[in-house]
Amino acid sequence: MNEKILHLMGTVIKLWVQHPEAESLLVNAETRLRDFEQRFSANAEDSELMKVNHHAGLKPVKVDDELYELIKIGKEQSLVKDSALNIAIGPLIQEWRVGFKDANYPSAEKIQELLPLIDPSAIELNDVKQTVYLKHPGMAIDLGALAKGYFADKIIADFKAAQAKAGFIDLGGNVLTYGPAPQREEGRWRIGIQNPFLPRGNYVAVVKVKDESVVTSGIYERKFVWEGKTYHHIFDSQTGYPIETDLASLTIVSKKSLDGEIWTTRLFGKKAYEVIAELNKLEAIEGIVITTDQQMAISDGLKGRIEL
Repeated sequence: MNEKILHLMGTVIKLWVQHPEAESLLVNAETRLRDFEQRFSANAEDSELMKVNHHAGLKPVKVDDELYELIKIGKEQSLVKDSALNIAIGPLIQEWRVGFKDANYPSAEKIQELLPLIDPSAIELNDVKQTVYLKHPGMAIDLGALAKGYFADKIIADFKAAQAKAGFIDLGGNVLTYGPAPQREEGRWRIGIQNPFLPRGNYVAVVKVKDESVVTSGIYERKFVWEGKTYHHIFDSQTGYPIETDLASLTIVSKKSLDGEIWTTRLFGKKAYEVIAELNKLEAIEGIVITTDQQMAISDGLKGRIEL
């Protein structure tokens, strides 16, 4: 058995590995993913991350290496100028609840009350003690924008360490490949890019990758309708409302899945043409944008690697 399908983290996870002891590698991977979900969840009251959130304004909380590492990366990336990524966004996510059954449209007063609590610079980290302290009561870290990419990188690193010939993980639209794809002459994996205007499983294009990650973020994934207007789950930290954007989806192709997560979120607040211009300046980070009026554009480095 080379493959395993799991229902975890609110999505379907597919794992595949080519190795003489594939089965035990897959069992280990499942154990790791379940452990990650338990520790990093912003929805489970007893997770390690929620312990940090429950102690906001009270005291620093010591966390394990991996959670500390991701919070540290997340804070750095949240403080970048013009970044739409913000790991301190927890209070807004919990108030809006977009994608959950109890989604809600907050009052303007409520949003004004929450804006001071979503400041990533108020996350205090102590590298020596490995503690995380949220300075104000009511603050909450949410790693949902980064966690899947971080997990994918860790699982594929485990496969590599075990000297697997090839491996693949798909965490519900976040894909990381390693080694040659089976039954493909050029050894490249063919990854479908979701059509943001059709149900899941309808692809607008295929991108060919090897030892690379493909991460897509879109306004189609989680949304709710209020008084005739549709609201999505990617928030503007300045306004407290979902980002106004002409992007229906943004796909990033990168070596590391975490980089894909970082850049899909960082760039989501920009116009489609600005996103492509920025991607063309970045080293080893490529992308595909699909706009709300159904136009598609790709960065220079993907030319010749996309099939429509």
